[in-house]
Amino acid sequence: MAGSSLPRRALGRTLRRYRERAEKSQLAAGIAAEISPQSISRLEDGQKIRIATSQIKDLLELYQVADSAEREEVLGLWREVKDQDQAARTAGTVKGWWRSYSDQYVAHFDHYLSLEAAANHLTTHQLTLLPGLLQIPDYRRVMIRTASPELSLVDIERRVELSARRQERLQDRTFRMDILLSEAVLHSRPGGSDVMSRQLSHLAAVSEQPNITIRVVPLDVESPLWLMVQSFTLLEFPPLATRVIEPPVVYVEGYEGALYLEQDEAIARYRQALTDIQRLALSEEETRALVRTMAKEYAA
Repeated sequence: MAGSSLPRRALGRTLRRYRERAEKSQLAAGIAAEISPQSISRLEDGQKIRIATSQIKDLLELYQVADSAEREEVLGLWREVKDQDQAARTAGTVKGWWRSYSDQYVAHFDHYLSLEAAANHLTTHQLTLLPGLLQIPDYRRVMIRTASPELSLVDIERRVELSARRQERLQDRTFRMDILLSEAVLHSRPGGSDVMSRQLSHLAAVSEQPNITIRVVPLDVESPLWLMVQSFTLLEFPPLATRVIEPPVVYVEGYEGALYLEQDEAIARYRQALTDIQRLALSEEETRALVRTMAKEYAA
């Protein structure tokens, strides 16, 4: 998980919980650790700051964390953060492999790529377009040109290359992906019938992988819920080495930005929406048959 933000997020969340339990301000925490309140805020948000083990222990003293199990929870997370940083430096991926493409995506997408790289289960519901992890190069090129017609050919190909690098996750059998698609996605034709025929053939082939499920929601289903929740992605993560469970995140992308939802209530609502959408969707076999039939029709 070199480059992952998960251990830092877990450490920050835990420290915030103990600070609030002790009814201490970020200003008081900053004074105790001899850093700024802004640094405490970044630490609690899971961002990288310069801090030593002794300063972490100073925070635990301020927060009156005397229980041995609680102290070990924090110090274990801190060790994992340091181990991950060392592994990233050794692998040459201190900033995450995707950062070399940072000139090719909007700022908020950096956080998503960090989460995607760390996730072991991704569930996505899409109303209009195929998710990036499933797009063939020609389909992707059409999307890029449509969104950014001013881009040079070089930049277009760099974005296609970024997409291809992301898709390497699909070959990892410990990574699971469940895709729920509106039938409208199959009827749209970015790039024309030839591109869509090849895209759907790829979709059918990918659906054969044991770690990937693809199901289509027919346009004529009666429930409107699948339309009301719009497109979103639920990311879930493996336990950290300290056995801490990192909470899932719902990612909702918009035309001008994105939402990252972590609150228990929000996650529960989206899980219920997924349950309802799955109830409406075709089976994997029915979906595969439909996709192959439409691929042949586009090729005709």
